Amino acid sequence: MNKRKRHVADVALKLFVEKGIQQTSIQEIIELAKISKGTFYNYFSSKNDCIAEILEGLRYDASQLRLEMQMGKDPKDRHIFIEQISILMKLNEERNLHAVFEAIMSSNEPEHKKLVLHHRFHEIEWLSHRFIDIYGEDIREHALECAILFFGMMQYVMFTVRVSHMPYSVERIVDVLLSHIELIYPSMINGDKALIDPTSIHFLQSNIDKRGITLKSILETADYLQSQGGFTEEQQDLLSAIVSELKQERIRKCVIQPLLKPLQLTFAQTPLEMQVATFTNMIWYFLKTI
Repeated sequence: MNKRKRHVADVALKLFVEKGIQQTSIQEIIELAKISKGTFYNYFSSKNDCIAEILEGLRYDASQLRLEMQMGKDPKDRHIFIEQISILMKLNEERNLHAVFEAIMSSNEPEHKKLVLHHRFHEIEWLSHRFIDIYGEDIREHALECAILFFGMMQYVMFTVRVSHMPYSVERIVDVLLSHIELIYPSMINGDKALIDPTSIHFLQSNIDKRGITLKSILETADYLQSQGGFTEEQQDLLSAIVSELKQERIRKCVIQPLLKPLQLTFAQTPLEMQVATFTNMIWYFLKTI
């Protein structure tokens, strides 16, 4: 990620938390970040773009930490799962993002709200997929609803601990709430206990303005990686196989998905580690949309 752009977004977040989004001017961001107006507009067209970058940065940091936690570990490891869920909560708390989210959702700014909804639904989708990893295929039909229930409980538990100033451990809260979900989902599977039907979830998905990742942007990223050179034979073979499959008229997910983690592992502790991680994340997200 562009470090200078990220720095400006971090400065904007600091001001949004202190003063509020509407009360923060672009000029104040420019002055605190110590950049020119031209530099700001080279990165962002508006404060809305700043918010998008803040949220994308949060998801990026969380995804990288989650990948590190899971690499080489059993995907069904409950302890790792708890740590993966907890990391986003901790990042939210560290950056005081809950205050920004609350301000946005109570505002009259529909574009800001869409960004927060996109961010939240991205997290719901991630959790629903991990539920399937942990609890198996039986939960697939109800995984999204379980994720929604989990985050609903988490939101109000965190609200309670904040206003009461009670000491808490994020990991313990996640552990207990997962235990509740583990009691709930068998009744959803074995009986007619679901609250949210698939058509409602589809409606929610279709009405969130996602900033889509295109095949073109993925292939451009692949071209950039290729231009860096110095690949081992294994790295080149994996990347070439993925790109070749992406260029087919019918993209086969079952061929591409097993190649992504090995590709990322071959670039571990190399100068291109972060760029390859971004590349594989883009592909995972794109494959969900086709």
